[in-house]
Amino acid sequence: MDKNKLLLKYPASWWGNIWREGLPSGNGEIGASVYGAVKNETILINHEALRHMGKKNQLPDVSYTLPEVRKMMEEEKYLDASWHLSNTLKEKGYDTRLASLLPLVDLKVSMPSMYGFKHYRRMLDMETGEVKVKWEDGHNRYERNLFVSRADNMIVYEILSNGENIDAEFELAFHESTQVSMKDRCSELKQSVKVKTEDNYIFYACKNDDHTDFGAVINVVPKYGKLTTEGNKLSCKNSKSVLVFVKVFVKSEYEKEWDKLRDELEGIDSDYHTLFHSHATLHGELFRSSSLELVDGNNNLRSNEELLLDAYDGEAPTSLVEKMWTYGRYLFISGTRNSGQPFGMYGLWGGEYDLMWCLNMANENIQMMYWHVNVGGLSKLSNNLIDYYHDMINDFRENAKKLYGCRGIYIPAGSSPGIGVPNQIVPVIMNWTGAAGWLAQHFYDYYLYTGDKKMLRDKILPFMREVVLFYEDFLVKGNDGFYTFFPSVSPENTPGNFMPKDGNPIAHPMPTTKDATMDFAIMKEVIRNLIEGSEEIELYSSEEIKKWSAMLTKIPSYRINKDGAIREWMDQKFDDRYNHRHLSHIYPIFPGREYTEENDSELFKAFEKAVKKRKLGAQTGWSLSHMSSIYARMNNGNKALECLNILSRSCLLNNFVTVHNDWRDMGLSMEIKTAPIQMDANMGWVNAVQEMLIFVSPTMIKLLPAIPDKWQKGRFNNFRFCTGRVSVSWDIENEKFDADIIAERDTAITLKLPNLFEHYQVYSQDGAKITPSSIGNEYYDVKLKANNRFSITSNKQIISSSQLEDKLDSRMERGGTTC
Repeated sequence: MDKNKLLLKYPASWWGNIWREGLPSGNGEIGASVYGAVKNETILINHEALRHMGKKNQLPDVSYTLPEVRKMMEEEKYLDASWHLSNTLKEKGYDTRLASLLPLVDLKVSMPSMYGFKHYRRMLDMETGEVKVKWEDGHNRYERNLFVSRADNMIVYEILSNGENIDAEFELAFHESTQVSMKDRCSELKQSVKVKTEDNYIFYACKNDDHTDFGAVINVVPKYGKLTTEGNKLSCKNSKSVLVFVKVFVKSEYEKEWDKLRDELEGIDSDYHTLFHSHATLHGELFRSSSLELVDGNNNLRSNEELLLDAYDGEAPTSLVEKMWTYGRYLFISGTRNSGQPFGMYGLWGGEYDLMWCLNMANENIQMMYWHVNVGGLSKLSNNLIDYYHDMINDFRENAKKLYGCRGIYIPAGSSPGIGVPNQIVPVIMNWTGAAGWLAQHFYDYYLYTGDKKMLRDKILPFMREVVLFYEDFLVKGNDGFYTFFPSVSPENTPGNFMPKDGNPIAHPMPTTKDATMDFAIMKEVIRNLIEGSEEIELYSSEEIKKWSAMLTKIPSYRINKDGAIREWMDQKFDDRYNHRHLSHIYPIFPGREYTEENDSELFKAFEKAVKKRKLGAQTGWSLSHMSSIYARMNNGNKALECLNILSRSCLLNNFVTVHNDWRDMGLSMEIKTAPIQMDANMGWVNAVQEMLIFVSPTMIKLLPAIPDKWQKGRFNNFRFCTGRVSVSWDIENEKFDADIIAERDTAITLKLPNLFEHYQVYSQDGAKITPSSIGNEYYDVKLKANNRFSITSNKQIISSSQLEDKLDSRMERGGTTC
């Protein structure tokens, strides 16, 4: 379908960093980014496990600094206290560095350009993961197609023409860098490169700093014509078509891998279409796990450039909003896999050797990349997030002991595979202890959506217990009987009364405080979930559960400032600062579910006030996605959509990849000239759209809770709630609404219907119980057994008794009755 394609009318062209605008393909392990040049094409190839320059030091025991820090804070020497832990680690020579992504190789393809290209198109089919480049040269039409096979774990590439002969030259080449700081490192890598050609093959290898090899082998198969070797290149002449297979390796020995991969490539006797079909079937299962339609039917294919120009006029076209939902999901399923690495900021398509923020950052970013997965039917791709952190649990225990003298675990905000010790030695990171608890939300949600009790018992609850053990030792009980949480950080923000008086920009002047709202919100959530999960499977003793329950009673209540907004820091010595991108203190609304308008409407309004006070120019691509999700939770679809409108004209490249900020000084975001790619906002967009269409908690579902005025009609299929799935279609102008709800496990929920329609008709299956809820109009209490289903239709669309009978019959075919 055209709606699931990206179309560009010019090639990647970001000066000096063309890779930023490539079109991505991937199978979760191998990534390929197609630049789209006609004459000298480049395809950047990467592997999930390929990193370099990491260094893991032994963490010294500096736990004695915690009482010293607290004494300084009691004396109100906040700046000294803020730096004390970090400076102590630096004085001891501690110097861990996270590993950076390492580009694997470039596939270079050169073709003659005789008359100058015209009718150029570069296209990505998100339904299949296939990238196409098409153009005309004189009377000749050429097409180059690529996908990264899930079935065969290789890159498959073909060149076609309209009958004219094809001349093409192929090379595996070192990926060049424009980073001056990487000049020596790249020189070291290039000196280790080995390339050879033999028959139809090119072999490439390079040595990493861990003394292992990485590289690739390609097999070039021309149809007719002549294939010759020219140095390290293969040249095809007068071919009718060309088929290319690429296999890669990492962390091995090149001689062994060259022989192995050649044998594998020699065994391939399938054509492009057969291989493509095998891949597309597997890709499609993930892609079609849920679907969305906000624009009628298979709308005409408009180019990315056209859609962006429309967005620059003030509003993102609805077709762009829908396409970005599809694209974010496409990037995710192409950039990660169940047994691999978590999705990262650059996916599998980073093109530099020391990328800015290519770590796994757990004070917002990695969480945002996984917010969408459960509702979108991709829960099985959360396993890698759980396994990634579980595998570093010993690092995290050592961190808690040596940094704070506590049991349990401390997770630094940033990590890379195998390096779970502190690495960003600055107060804003070192003094924040909330990463483990925030991640625990994702782990427990995985259980809620899957019912996987083995994972709950083996990994999730033990992880959460470690988080709570840390709180047991870390928290201080005040004279009033409530906990004081210090040091405490509200991620990356500084209280307003501690900002420099001269107004000079300093990244994080003094982030170390007492009683950040987010810290208590995370703590409350993880304890409640630990108690609930423990009781569910009877894992921990009643004494422990009583102890955890008692801890909940010692958490102070959230506080409201003089503006009527929730305070970001509950201690009144720290003034709110609205000119910031993070929205950490809104955690109890989103991404948490502690408060809704149903359970505390007054406090709910205070959270809403806090969001509205945030300043526009301080935002980023990811914070606009975050804010959109928050407004959706607050049932304000128009404001949620406005955030995406701003994002679309400030932080969106022409290949629809999101960046941290606008690089053009247009006043819509922070200003960083490098504007690094951050695909967290791509994933955040997906979640924001889903939040507008459905709210899900373990006990409640709201359908169309924050639908913008602009979305007068649409449909979504197979969105998930914790124990089942739901499909909805609506047409507000014609007063039509249909919802199908299917329980995959026993279900007891409250369902809120949208207040868009006056009356609803419910069709339920035998055994389903749907009764009005005491909460109010439009709320229903629902009890279902596994495999029960029921449907809801707006009465207005049932015009005649015969239509009513037809609708009933269609439900009855699935075992339904009317109620």
